[in-house]
Amino acid sequence: MHSQSSPPPLPSSPPSPPLLPHSITWSPLPPITWICPIIGHTGISYSNGIITDFQGPYTVSTSGFMAFGPPTRSLPLKLSNLTSYDQTVSNAKGTYDKRMHNICCDNCHSHVCCALNEMEYKGFKKWNMVVLAFWMFFYGRFRSWGDVVKTFGPSVVFWGIVVAFMR
Repeated sequence: MHSQSSPPPLPSSPPSPPLLPHSITWSPLPPITWICPIIGHTGISYSNGIITDFQGPYTVSTSGFMAFGPPTRSLPLKLSNLTSYDQTVSNAKGTYDKRMHNICCDNCHSHVCCALNEMEYKGFKKWNMVVLAFWMFFYGRFRSWGDVVKTFGPSVVFWGIVVAFMR
C-alpha cells in the first residue's frame, strides 16, 4: 500500500506500462476519434511515470495502462515542485474515484483538468475539456510515426468513404 501523497509503486511483472513522468497522456478513443481526431482518452501521470486515468464510473486506474490502449501522444508538464504535483494528481484521483463517469460532461478530460486546476498550471485555474482537447491536439507529441498512423489513419479512411459515397 502507498501513502496518499506518494505515487503508486511501479509494477514488478511484465508487461510494463509506458513511463511518461509528469505528463498528460492521450490515446485514440475508437470510433469517436475516427470521426473527430481531436477527441480521445486522456490521463495524467505521476512523477515516476505511472499514468492515472478516469476509466469509468468510480474507477481511476493507477495501473499505468490506459483504458483504450497505450498513449499515442504525451505532453510533458513543466513543474517547479514535484512533491506537490504528485499530491495534486492523488487528489484528482481521490475526487474522481467517487464520481460517476459521463462521456459528455464528467470524463477523463475532467479528471486531468481537476489536477491542472488544483495546481493552477501555467497560472490558469479554468482548465476544461475543450481547452485540454485543443492543447493536446496542437501541442501533444506523438510517441512514434506509427502512433500518427494509429490516430489519423482510421479518420482518413472513414472520411474518404464518406466523401466517396457523397458523390
